[in-house]
Amino acid sequence: MIEQSVSSPPRGGARLPVRADAGRYLILTVVFICAACGLVYELELVALASYLIGDSVTQASVVLSVMVFAMGVGSLLAKRLRCRAAFGFGLLEAALALLGGSSALVLYASFIWLGESRYALVGFSLATGILIGAEIPLLMSLIQRFSRQDAEGTVADLFAADYVGALVGGLAFPFLLLPWLGQLTGALLTGAVNAVAGGGLVLWLFRRDLTSRSRWVLVTVNVLVLALLATAAVLVDDFERAARRAVYGEQVRVAIHTDVQDVVITGGRSGPLELYLDGRLRVSARDEFRYHEALVHPAMLGPHTRVLILGGGDGLAAREVLRYGDVREVTVVELDPGVARLARTDPALRELNGEAYGDGRVRTVYADAFTWLRGVDAGGVRGGPYDVVISDLPNPGVTASTKLYSEEFYGLATRVLADGGRLAVHAGSPATQRHTYWTVDATLRAAGFGTTPYHATGWPSGFAAGPDRVKDGTPAVSDWGFDLATVGASPRLGLARDAPRLRSLEGAALMAGARGVERTRVRGLPASTLVHPRYGG
Repeated sequence: MIEQSVSSPPRGGARLPVRADAGRYLILTVVFICAACGLVYELELVALASYLIGDSVTQASVVLSVMVFAMGVGSLLAKRLRCRAAFGFGLLEAALALLGGSSALVLYASFIWLGESRYALVGFSLATGILIGAEIPLLMSLIQRFSRQDAEGTVADLFAADYVGALVGGLAFPFLLLPWLGQLTGALLTGAVNAVAGGGLVLWLFRRDLTSRSRWVLVTVNVLVLALLATAAVLVDDFERAARRAVYGEQVRVAIHTDVQDVVITGGRSGPLELYLDGRLRVSARDEFRYHEALVHPAMLGPHTRVLILGGGDGLAAREVLRYGDVREVTVVELDPGVARLARTDPALRELNGEAYGDGRVRTVYADAFTWLRGVDAGGVRGGPYDVVISDLPNPGVTASTKLYSEEFYGLATRVLADGGRLAVHAGSPATQRHTYWTVDATLRAAGFGTTPYHATGWPSGFAAGPDRVKDGTPAVSDWGFDLATVGASPRLGLARDAPRLRSLEGAALMAGARGVERTRVRGLPASTLVHPRYGG
């Protein structure tokens, strides 16, 4: 809170190097820059928290609430610095530049080498919030040296510059810094800009208010901060390579950041291929066939001339579908063109998916599955409704995927299904994510489907690949849960007579999996909707 009872601007004009109006605009420009940098730090922490820890809603709430609280604390603490506002502001901006600029590096290092980043996240949120909160009170004291307005008008100008700067920072982070520079270099560059703006303002505009010792302290501190940030920027590629080796091992072959996510491929030459999306193990050649056979083949019992795959950009679900000779068309709706591009071009991944994208029956659409289903309903399904819909999507417990497991989403799916058509849904682990798994089942039923739940297991060692999160190198689940659904009555579970020879799936095993999963049932769960998502319990 900025105090309204600010005294009229002091008459120290002889000590100021520029005219009052020019000085005022320079200070407002620095307010704009610092606000933009501050919001980038906030968004950086939110993005890192969601990426490293998961559950983006919870982590964003923790980061933002802690930072807002800390900003209030910082505003109160700034009162002690108002007698030396210029010197205090210079030190504050140097500290904020170093803290915010290094936050991504430190959080990554904490997560990778210590296995935990929650405490570091809260610490950075608290410290960054305190420093940001102290900015405006100190700037209020500084701008009063130049302002000819009353206190209310000065406050309005400061907040206007602050809010517009926050807007620019908020837009620059996702559209410029993240795609062009990445999280680590983007944060370091933001810190450097912050240090130059804050230090430059004080050392030039208010240099006559500083003692010789204060000037040397500020110069030394800012030079050290910029040197540290520059050194980190030079070494950031080496840091990323070391971090990837620590997380993924020595066999990292591909590491790219697409417009949607981070994609890492390991192995494929001297070891089993593994595909990670945003740190989550999505595919392992050691046992991916167990997951994909269980997801696809029960849905193929019945007509399967036209098949829709939602997700599955790796081509592995399409591989299983194409093993049926009477399949005429397969439509893959994939959000990330980068994953599909790798599935077409990476030799090991292309071999694993049987070069599915080279089959003329496969048509690829790059779109969000929810948005695409809405558009298809408006314009009609090209070629008619689908006999089978395969939902090969990330775990519903991952917050970004929650809408793809909502009642509204399944309602859209009913519109593209042929009469008697089957929907197969990956629904999380019934063993370790019971609430999530049975919420998917309840949501399907609320959308008008009859369901038949079942599950499949990974290797006896407990290793599991698929759309389920892996933390600290340990699989989050040792099995996969699925739901087979048709509009109206519950579908029969089994395999088609023309089913190809499968490596891991048998009819008897399917029935045993269905009986076993019933023992985990949680009754009375409400459906998940867009306005009331219920996953994460």
